[in-house]
Amino acid sequence: MRYLIKFSYDGTNFYGYQKQPEKRTIEGELEKALYSINNHKDTRIFSSGRTDRGVHALGQMAHFDLDVNITLYKLKCALNSLLPKDIHVIEAKIVDDDFHARYMVTRKTYKYYLNMGEYNPLMRTCIYQYNKKLDIDKMKNAIRTFIGTHDFKLFVSKEVVKDNYIRTIYDAKIEIENNIVVFTFVGNGFMKYQIRNMVGTLIKIGKDKLPVEMIEKLLKKEVSDKYVYTAKPEGLYLVDVSYK
Repeated sequence: MRYLIKFSYDGTNFYGYQKQPEKRTIEGELEKALYSINNHKDTRIFSSGRTDRGVHALGQMAHFDLDVNITLYKLKCALNSLLPKDIHVIEAKIVDDDFHARYMVTRKTYKYYLNMGEYNPLMRTCIYQYNKKLDIDKMKNAIRTFIGTHDFKLFVSKEVVKDNYIRTIYDAKIEIENNIVVFTFVGNGFMKYQIRNMVGTLIKIGKDKLPVEMIEKLLKKEVSDKYVYTAKPEGLYLVDVSYK
């Protein structure tokens, strides 16, 4: 039987999502729990995508196959009893045997949180403590340039080698409340460091270190990636994953 779970995690104390030898990872902890549930059988889990070290999730999705007969309620309870406290399964459901949590994604929503106000030590692992003012109007003008279908190669980690770097962003906006700046991106998919690089470059625009027009120049590859900056991971959250 194939199952799909929705889960959240605090990425602070993990070496990223992807399983690594001798490292504490989200994927590793999930497969360890599934090993116990699935009669001590190695059980692979397939997520909607991998998040970087220090990045969080409110609505990550993943599928796996189990040989045991278990109700959805008991599966959720069993997972949460076996998982560490910085991972939590929100819901579980049965899906078709040909369902794939990664390849059938239609859109993802990410949010990035930045504090322009006083440094808050209690929030240092979940909101980027920038603690300086930014020109929000310039950033709002710049972020709209990302909407649409573009080649994002200059905004992607150089470790990533793909046939093409074209992705579609359906919505991109900035909101602010009590000195917390919230960047929202909705798209059909995102590549390694893409959102952190987009946010980092927007921050440079908000600092008056780059012009608003720089986003368009980078998307058109009229300039080099030396104008792209990477935001810190702790402010980034995978919020939602949608399927057909």
